Amino acid sequence: MTAKGKSQLSHTDDEGNARMVDVGDKAVTDRRAVAEGMIRMQVSTLRLIIDGEVQKGDVLAVARLAAIQGAKQTSNLIPLCHPLPLDNVAVEMEEGEDDDGGWVRMSVTTRVTARTGVEMEALSAVSVGLLTIYDMCKAVDRGMEICGVRLLEKSGGRSGDWTR
Repeated sequence: MTAKGKSQLSHTDDEGNARMVDVGDKAVTDRRAVAEGMIRMQVSTLRLIIDGEVQKGDVLAVARLAAIQGAKQTSNLIPLCHPLPLDNVAVEMEEGEDDDGGWVRMSVTTRVTARTGVEMEALSAVSVGLLTIYDMCKAVDRGMEICGVRLLEKSGGRSGDWTR
């Protein structure tokens, strides 16, 4: 709370109670967000994924679909998010190895023409996509680690553009 008793958080009222933000008077604009994250694993696990030898199926294809579904379900998962008619969800993945082992990096771009932004949809998409990789590979590598889930950029709306 500020000194005058008003919250600086948009999802709370003057008394500190949770509330959904009223976006009815906001302008409809094109909005876009990009988020990324990574899952680290043993190199042998990464090779199973790349070679299509994971028993549960094509890990990267399922993770891509899960990310898209995660974006679409954001308002069902996060209580104060508005349901949005997404115009597009684009998922990119890159895999590789370094001194710490294997990894898959996922980047998701979400786009909508609406009164509120799509940052949470991009972040949810990355999280669900990476969790799907974990779920599909946990039988061979329980030590996988999801890390670095973060917003990279957003555009549109009253607050304008932002880039990490």
